[in-house]
Amino acid sequence: MEALVCRKLGDPTVSIHDEKSPIVLSKTEPIPQLNSSTAVRVRVKATSLNYANYLQILGKYQEKPPLPFVPGSDYSGTVDAVGPNVSNFKVGDTVCGFAALGSFAQFIVADQFPVPKGCDLLAAAALPVAFGTSHVALVHRAQLSSGQVLLVLGAAGGVGVAAVQIGKVCGATIIAVARGAEKIKFLKSLGVDHVVDLSNESVIPSVKEFLKARKLKGVDVLYDPVGGKLTKESLKLLNWGAQILVIGFASGEIPVIPANIALVKNWTVHGLYWGSYKIHRPHVLEDSLRELLLWAAKGLITIHISHTYSPSEANLAFSAIEDRKVIGKVMIAFDDMKSIRPRL
Repeated sequence: MEALVCRKLGDPTVSIHDEKSPIVLSKTEPIPQLNSSTAVRVRVKATSLNYANYLQILGKYQEKPPLPFVPGSDYSGTVDAVGPNVSNFKVGDTVCGFAALGSFAQFIVADQFPVPKGCDLLAAAALPVAFGTSHVALVHRAQLSSGQVLLVLGAAGGVGVAAVQIGKVCGATIIAVARGAEKIKFLKSLGVDHVVDLSNESVIPSVKEFLKARKLKGVDVLYDPVGGKLTKESLKLLNWGAQILVIGFASGEIPVIPANIALVKNWTVHGLYWGSYKIHRPHVLEDSLRELLLWAAKGLITIHISHTYSPSEANLAFSAIEDRKVIGKVMIAFDDMKSIRPRL
């Protein structure tokens, strides 16, 4: 089968045709076999790139699989084979799912969920990790509720766009932080209550002015996939009893959250590593994805695809992430686009 294989650690933005590239497009990888009587094998139609995939190939992610490995986590496709004890899926069913590794390949044996009718397979492949991270963080951990104020940093990225939409479903007041006119325009189209454009304004005065105009005391939940200086500034906007969701460090700088201030202001700090739930609380991920698929079917959330590439263009996909050109999600499609359009 065809698969993107990481042979060595390095910069994934280098052309895969260059000998310096850490990834190669192999056309001779073995097709994974069913490993149990309840296993399901899926022919992958599309897979999503996440920032974690980029860091993993660089060797900078917290989990370092042995080389060589096939990267990738969330995917969509059609069921290709099922074990003898599988009753809920049959060959040809359309599914999406997630795995620790391996979705940058034409076939995968992993967890899967049915894709609702009318749902674009490309969008379905983009949903599990980005929307799953934001859903577990906001709904399961922070228990975001109507009337609360949610501040989303990095709001135009994959998890950020998801957090904004999930926040709206929960009935929160949404403040979104991003950089650049195109990203700001997109966030406004989602109906956020206030947008901070870091290219021409600072977070603290912009948010304080908005809060004052709305007669709001401060931020109740901080969603932070960025880290660095932006986290430090955002802490000054938090209410007593606020919740901080530590999602990642896209800035490259791990912030310091002063424990003495957290004590005095009764803050709760949640570290959220979505992937570890698969080991420790798999039912949380399963329930989360089912609810997200239901929301998608009802039109409560939409998955925005920023860029789509073929496997041979993987370096361009990683470049889009590195250059922060992405609004929403970056995808790799193994089949031509006509085969992954919505089922009506």
